[in-house]
Amino acid sequence: MKIASINTYVLKSPLPQPFAYSQGWVTARSTTLVRIRTDDGVEGWGETFSVGLQPPEIAAAVVESALAPLILDRDPFDVEVLWNEMYLRTRDFGRKGVVVGAISAIDIALWDIIGKSVGRPVYQLLGGAFRNRIQCYATGFFRTKGQGQAAEMAEEACRHADAGFSLMKVKLGFGLDDDLDVMSQIRAAVGDRSGFMIDANHGYGSSDAIRLGRGLADYNLAWFEEPVVPEDYAAYRRVRQALDVPIAGGEAEFTMYGFKDLIAHEAVDIAQPDICLAGGFTALRHINVLAQTGGVQVNPHVWGTAVGQYASLHMIAATPTTHYSLFADQPLFEYDTSSHPFRTSLVTSPLEHTGGWLDLPREPGLGFTIDEEFLEREGTLIRV
Repeated sequence: MKIASINTYVLKSPLPQPFAYSQGWVTARSTTLVRIRTDDGVEGWGETFSVGLQPPEIAAAVVESALAPLILDRDPFDVEVLWNEMYLRTRDFGRKGVVVGAISAIDIALWDIIGKSVGRPVYQLLGGAFRNRIQCYATGFFRTKGQGQAAEMAEEACRHADAGFSLMKVKLGFGLDDDLDVMSQIRAAVGDRSGFMIDANHGYGSSDAIRLGRGLADYNLAWFEEPVVPEDYAAYRRVRQALDVPIAGGEAEFTMYGFKDLIAHEAVDIAQPDICLAGGFTALRHINVLAQTGGVQVNPHVWGTAVGQYASLHMIAATPTTHYSLFADQPLFEYDTSSHPFRTSLVTSPLEHTGGWLDLPREPGLGFTIDEEFLEREGTLIRV
């Protein structure tokens, strides 16, 4: 079996209502998909996570010009060899960011091919599922105006609780007073029906992050995500030492090298690699080993299209619990509740939670079928 073709698809969909997180306004949903076909007709799909403000054409150009020539005519089963070759050949201009995101997309597609070729779901190829059902938490709470939307955020929280979510992650980072008002009104609205995480999207310095954490000390938060900028491990550590709440981070970190530093600096309690950005299945296997030996739990970040969602579900199933006990907390699935046509329409069977839980797919590979009509209508094909 050899890799015969690699195609990228750039998908863009303007949002009818732009929304904000702490770092800026998002006006469209976009991504870059990769389809790899073998010479005997097996195809695999991958995605590179186009971070909120990232033009997807950048990743497409990396796949087309830098990565595709390295893996054409190669055996897709040599996935570890191919990952290392892509990383090492781009090391002088890559290591982080869009280049590793492009490697992620190719790696995900290769694991999809392997699973389909042997008739097994990807999580079985990764060593098996530690759990057959995965609890979801609702993520959303994006702002359409910015500040002063506590009442709308409380209404959204009620919708999530009514839909069966017993956990939800609230986007903060809009100023301490506004953040505290949002959390106060959300908790008053949902009562004890839900627990919470908060995510500042690195919108604060360590002092303000600590002030926010202390202001929410009685909320029993599951975690405080990205309190400070991803480069500042010392600030992460200051926040972690000052607060009792678990500190989470890593959605903007890459490969085993980046997570080695994050863990060695004792910056986080929970590492959050995104499979579509941090290096794909191959890289997350490396990261899992580092996290276990470093005493850090892994709970992958999930964002993007149905392709990324399915890949993340397989990875979460195969992620061990670092702090084992009979009733240990398990990794959770981040369930995007915001408007996203590439999540709901790109595949024939999008992931839909039941009472806040997802069951694992049983089909070979990643377990989905692309809706080719939707892809042809919405995607821009780049042939390699």
